[in-house]
Amino acid sequence: MKLTIKKLDEHAILPTRATEGSAGMDLYALSEEEQIIKAGERVSISTGIAISLPSKDYVALVFARSGLSTKHGITLANCVGVIDSDYRGEIKVALINQSKEDYRLQPKERIAQLCILPVLGMEIEEVQELDETRRGAGGFGSTGK
Repeated sequence: MKLTIKKLDEHAILPTRATEGSAGMDLYALSEEEQIIKAGERVSISTGIAISLPSKDYVALVFARSGLSTKHGITLANCVGVIDSDYRGEIKVALINQSKEDYRLQPKERIAQLCILPVLGMEIEEVQELDETRRGAGGFGSTGK
């Protein structure tokens, strides 16, 4: 199976896997110059690419890079980006600097990771009652710490 990718800018870098076992593919900033992300600031970063998923049975999810997040406080502003199977526009990554220091985003820096996952097309059925479970409606710590 193939993921087809279109470069929308000649300087764009196609997603890459850091290792053979990597689940996600690194997404790269399109920028040609260093960009400052101020402490607490949200920015939209272009990748210069668009994708076409194989079918409606797949979704592309954009996740934070653990190194950027844990070392520098740079993570996704929307937690997880969802790229639907019928979207053909540019992939942009909404980043937020959660640290107290400005961050210098370097040209062509890896900014997020892209994972392709299957989508289960479920039918919706409204019911008057749900099946019973031992847990029931308990949530927010109901099973312990």
